[in-house]
Amino acid sequence: MSDHRSGLTVGTTLPGLSRADVDRAELRLAPRILRTPVIRSDQLDAQCGARLWLKAENLQRGGSFKVRGALLAVEELAAAGSRGVVAQSTGNHAIAVALAARAHALPTLIVLPSDAPPAKVGRIREAGARVVFAGTTLAERVAAVEELRELHGYDVVDPYENPHVVAGQGTATAELLEQAAAEGVRLDTVVVPVGGGSALAGACLAASGHGAAVVGAEPEAVPAFTAALGAGEPVTVGVGLTIADGLRPDRIGALPFALAALVAEQVLTISEEAIADGMRAALLVARLLVEPAAATALAGALEYASGPGRGTDIGVLLSGGNVEPALVAAVLADPADLAHRAVAS
Repeated sequence: MSDHRSGLTVGTTLPGLSRADVDRAELRLAPRILRTPVIRSDQLDAQCGARLWLKAENLQRGGSFKVRGALLAVEELAAAGSRGVVAQSTGNHAIAVALAARAHALPTLIVLPSDAPPAKVGRIREAGARVVFAGTTLAERVAAVEELRELHGYDVVDPYENPHVVAGQGTATAELLEQAAAEGVRLDTVVVPVGGGSALAGACLAASGHGAAVVGAEPEAVPAFTAALGAGEPVTVGVGLTIADGLRPDRIGALPFALAALVAEQVLTISEEAIADGMRAALLVARLLVEPAAATALAGALEYASGPGRGTDIGVLLSGGNVEPALVAAVLADPADLAHRAVAS
C-alpha cells in the first residue's frame, strides 16, 4: 500500500459544482432512497487505533450508492422528453441507471465489459435493461455508447462527467457527515473508493466547508487517480489484475479529477491482498457483506488511520454490496483461488 499527496488545498470555488448542489440533491432524493445506517465496530477501532464510521451503502437500493446519482440524472432527462437512455459501466452504475429508467418507463441500453460479473449482469436485466458487451477497456465501452446513442437517439447517462450524477453521489458522504454529527462527532477524514471518480468528487463537494479531509483509495492494479495527479490531468493507465471489478476504469473522469485535484488530501493505492483482507474484515468483524470496491475503501481507512496525526474519527464509504457468491467464498477460503478470480480492465 502506498500513498500520493496532491499537495493542493480546498479552493474557494469548485469546477461547475458546489456543496449547495449536494444539498439540493439530498432534498430531491430523500423520498426515494434509503438513509443507510452508519456502522461501528469496536474490533476494527482497536485494530487501527481510531474510530471508524462505516456508511453501509451496500444496503442501498440497487445494492450501491450509485442509485443516488442515477435517479437525479435520469429524472432530468425524463423531464426533458428523453426517448431512452444508454450508459456504460463496470456494473453498479448500470444497475442504478436501469432502475431509475424503469421508474420513468424509458428504454435502456447498458454497455458492460465482456467479463462483467454475472450477478451484476443479472440485476441489470431484471431491471428491464438490454445489455451490450464491449471489450474490457473504458475506451471500448465509451465507443459502443456513442454508436448506440447515434443509432437509437438515446441520451447518455455518463457515470463520471454528468454533474447530476456527481452531486447525487455526494449525498452519501453528506449523510455520513450528518449521521456522525448527530452522535456529537465531527469526522476528521472520509475515505472513499476511486474508480472513475464520481464517489471521490461527490465526497469532495460534500466535505467542502466541513473541515473533513477527503482521502481516496484505489487498487494498486488500477492507479488511475494517482497517475492523473502525477500528470496533472486524466491519463489512461496500464491495468493489472484486480478483484475490485467496480474500480476498473483505466482513466479517471475529467470532472471528478478537476474536483478531486483541488480538494482530496491523499490517494492510497491498495494491494489485492489488502482488498481481500478488507472484505474479510467487513464480513467477519463488522458483519457487512461488501464488494471489493467497498473493501478497498475500508482497507485504505485501516491503513490511513494507523499513521501519525490522522485524527480520531474516520468515515468510510462502503460503496456497494453487489458481489459474486463465488468470490466471497474464495476470499474466505483459499487465497490461491482468489488470484484466479481477479480481472483486468
